[in-house]
Amino acid sequence: MVESNPAPHAFDAIAPRYDASFTDQQLGRWLREVVWREFERAFQPGDTLLDLGCGTGEDACFLAGRGARIVATDASDGMLDVARRKADESRLPGQISFAQLDLLDLTKNRLPVVLAESRGTLAGAYANFGPLNCLSDRQPLSSAVAQLIRPGGTFIAVVMGPLCPWEIAWYLLHRHPRTAVRRLRSGVRSHVGDGVVSVWYPSPRRLRAEFAPDFEHVKTLGVGVFLPPSDLGHLIPHAPRLFAAVNALDDRLRSTFPFTWLNDHYLSIFKRREAG
Repeated sequence: MVESNPAPHAFDAIAPRYDASFTDQQLGRWLREVVWREFERAFQPGDTLLDLGCGTGEDACFLAGRGARIVATDASDGMLDVARRKADESRLPGQISFAQLDLLDLTKNRLPVVLAESRGTLAGAYANFGPLNCLSDRQPLSSAVAQLIRPGGTFIAVVMGPLCPWEIAWYLLHRHPRTAVRRLRSGVRSHVGDGVVSVWYPSPRRLRAEFAPDFEHVKTLGVGVFLPPSDLGHLIPHAPRLFAAVNALDDRLRSTFPFTWLNDHYLSIFKRREAG
């Protein structure tokens, strides 16, 4: 069964302040730089790409600025409003099409017109910083995305994994043992803005298995291995030199096991299998 968050309004509430709280912070910039390096390797100017859970449009604007055409989707009206304004301010509106789309609707083949017309022709797709964590089972999503991407196309998923040593240690130190191990539970109810959403934390092995019928796994990298997790980004300004060194350590070890599993997020790259 696929389960999607029933409360996009929760993300509407945080949309106006999301960039200030994450995107524009040093931690957010470091984490996104890792993802963008992989985007630049995987996607080419002229590619048409699907952005699942585009949020405030930071990734869509980055790729559009490098010549790609983006179909940017999100379940949240508030996030889409911010993303549209950002595209306008970046003078990229012609490169980016926006559509409201919940991941559950995608798995049920309820597609906006712009995607229905692109079936089987997209060069690739991506879901950055956790949209896939809003599903209890991602195999139906894999099948739906495979119908949109042409054979040989690339899908990049950045997912919150179940084992984040930083988070476990921090919350145990602060005497919150239940929070320390929350990622090991299924369907964790998490507060977002004024709402509550359910979150799942699949391991890299489980994600590979869910995508295996339609996609070949290429590689997995850790994103935020020794750096603190996203909700502890406020620690960075207190020791900037220390964390800059930690970020450099991340770069050296992120592709090495066990750091592909022990992290805040991991990035997995898949190739669409050839038809037949």
